[in-house]
Amino acid sequence: MEITGRLTRDAVVAKTAKDREVVNFSIAVNDSYKAKGSTEAVKIVTYIDCSYWLSSGVAQWLKKGAMVELYGRVGVNAYLNSEGKAVASLTFHTSNIKILVFVSDAQPMQAQTAPAKKDKKEQPDDLPF
Repeated sequence: MEITGRLTRDAVVAKTAKDREVVNFSIAVNDSYKAKGSTEAVKIVTYIDCSYWLSSGVAQWLKKGAMVELYGRVGVNAYLNSEGKAVASLTFHTSNIKILVFVSDAQPMQAQTAPAKKDKKEQPDDLPF
């Protein structure tokens, strides 16, 4: 299965009891549809918890906001919370990661505004020709 989405937080490398490393991250998948008889599109976001077991080195590139294309298999975690309410979350066991849009660690530059133009009548003509 293939899914594409944006990371909702930076990836984290965790170690198991047997010293295996897993990269854990979460993505948001955006979708929209038009309800029957409606002209307005309804937007929905699906959050998916992902794990990648093959190499922990990829974690340095999986930053919040990066867009990724993932291949693997989908799963679900279902359990009863402390209040006895049934809760579930989608999981994705990733076998291949393709980073479509990288996120840099640099701070975005502030947009600079161009100075306002003055009327031609107010500007002196000091050109010799």
